Amino acid sequence: MIGRLVADVPRRAALALSVFFLVLLVVPWFANDYLLTVLILIFYFAYTGQAWNIMMGFVGQLSLGHAIYIGLGGYTAAVLFSYFGISPWLGSFAAMLLAVLCGAIIGFLAFRFRVAGVYFAILTIAFAEFARIGFDHFTYVGGSAGFFLPVSNYSQSDLWTLRGKPIMFYYLSLGMTVAAVILCHLMIGSRIGYFWQAIREDEEAARAVGIDTFRYKLLAVVISAAMTSLAGVFFAFYYNNLFPEEVFSINRSIELILAPIFGGLGTLFGPILGAFLLTGLAETLTAAWAALGVDVPGAKQVFYGICLLLVITVLPDGVWPWLYRRLGLAGRPE
Repeated sequence: MIGRLVADVPRRAALALSVFFLVLLVVPWFANDYLLTVLILIFYFAYTGQAWNIMMGFVGQLSLGHAIYIGLGGYTAAVLFSYFGISPWLGSFAAMLLAVLCGAIIGFLAFRFRVAGVYFAILTIAFAEFARIGFDHFTYVGGSAGFFLPVSNYSQSDLWTLRGKPIMFYYLSLGMTVAAVILCHLMIGSRIGYFWQAIREDEEAARAVGIDTFRYKLLAVVISAAMTSLAGVFFAFYYNNLFPEEVFSINRSIELILAPIFGGLGTLFGPILGAFLLTGLAETLTAAWAALGVDVPGAKQVFYGICLLLVITVLPDGVWPWLYRRLGLAGRPE
């Protein structure tokens, strides 16, 4: 599948992509803990951006409550591991199943009653808020006091229980991102992908030519929900704690959508480039303020806002399509 992905892009781009991937493989051998943490965060946002991009970039359905799948995935796997000793790898299946069920309910209600546009976005926010309030009072998982996973060691890595060093989470997040790109590449080039794009461009026209828009929009929602729930599992076991006010908040949902919007909606590499630029520059800004001994509350949020304003004004298609053209690459940017 990787060979097919490389074969579908121009030779220069394929060579650059291969070199970039090899660099990422060896980075942990030279990076310090701080740089490794930043890279893990970048891959996390690249992966979640790819998952959200399926809905908005491929099908044109704006979800502003995607944090609900992060929270459901994280809490499900964390509870199964902490209370029943079930590996997060097995718990991920339960997490995806719950997220798919939730996504199916949201999608069914929205698409069955023709809830679209900003009203669909409001519906997703409402469900995320319901989940936040519910988990805030759910004492079995700690309620507002938070849920904490047992940390047995950091001296060695146990992949089966996801306990261990940051380098393990680095390669795991890198693998998740690569897998998400390959999966999205296969889907967007398939019959399903063409139906999604037809729905995104003109849903009424797509329905007129016989496309079951209800079915394919619902399919996009459940796939995106399942993928995002895996990010929630990663989040829970990397940070070892979950707070409803954090994982279900609107701020978390907004963070997930920044990378694909900045990098380029509907593209494969846009979310990755957006995550590298936004997260990398934001962390550099934070480190610079810290080095100067200056505390600027909300500086990162202001930075994100300025970046989005510039991109929307100057590069409405995102940074990746612009860079693709500047590099002289032929065809449509993936």
